[in-house]
Amino acid sequence: MLAGLLLISGAAAATALLIWIRQERRYESSETVAAAYDAWTDDRLLERLWGEHVHLGHYGEPTRPTDFREAKEAFVHQLVRWSGLDQLPTGSRVLDVGCGIGGSARILARDYGFDVLGVSISPAQIRRATELTPDGLSCRFAVMDALDLQLSDQQFDAVWTVEAGPHMPDKQRFADELLRVLRPGGCLAVADWNRRDPVDGAMNGQERWVMRQLLHQWAHPEFASIRGFAANLEASPHSRGSISTGDWSVATLPSWIDSIVEGVRRPRAVLGLGPKAVLQGLRETPTLLLMHWAFATGLMQFGVFRFSR
Repeated sequence: MLAGLLLISGAAAATALLIWIRQERRYESSETVAAAYDAWTDDRLLERLWGEHVHLGHYGEPTRPTDFREAKEAFVHQLVRWSGLDQLPTGSRVLDVGCGIGGSARILARDYGFDVLGVSISPAQIRRATELTPDGLSCRFAVMDALDLQLSDQQFDAVWTVEAGPHMPDKQRFADELLRVLRPGGCLAVADWNRRDPVDGAMNGQERWVMRQLLHQWAHPEFASIRGFAANLEASPHSRGSISTGDWSVATLPSWIDSIVEGVRRPRAVLGLGPKAVLQGLRETPTLLLMHWAFATGLMQFGVFRFSR
């Protein structure tokens, strides 16, 4: 019986690897990004495995979370404190750009009393975010393109965006839109996957191959470097202060392995969705491992950005 299970598992892994190799999710347009997130939302695999937050966790001080979902919530609170959002009064208007299924937006509304608008290019994410949000919470959601926000200038006290930038083909326009809707003196909180800046070393052959996979498997047109996106923010005509940056690569690194281990910790979350979900989980594993390698070796960095006053 054990031999049979090993044979089935091996066949499933081989099939998933073949799918990974032959069926990339290359960025073609904003529609391909929306389609990818619609699919990830509708199959419910990520939600069942990782909870309501489609972003990395924070494993730093003051305490180290032992659970991936706890680390994700800890990440939100760490970014709130680091960016200065915790200094805003109750009722402040906050825009969450690339809100996913609303996990961070609900924490911002529930724990800090903010009035939050979450936007995503994925209709499925907005539908699911709305379903998960309890009545009475000052948190709403809308389908919107981050490069063309259908919002008036200077209407938010804070702008928050986590891991959305890699999907943006025009990094300068992304920076401009984030700052256009932010009121003077408002708070900016950006956290993103960033590539090593070219001035810090050109990629070798192995790194170029890994980078292609990181771009093509998850519908990314390009990664900015920390230095590069800080320059985009500084160059924006809407910039209202100097930009401070940080590198949270070490604090977030365990997330990549934890995101895989969750399948072992919560096997019913995957098995309950049927064989297709098991195959899908295996299909994502090579990219998650490559992400871990890239962040561990410095090819990628986890950048955070805020205004300094």
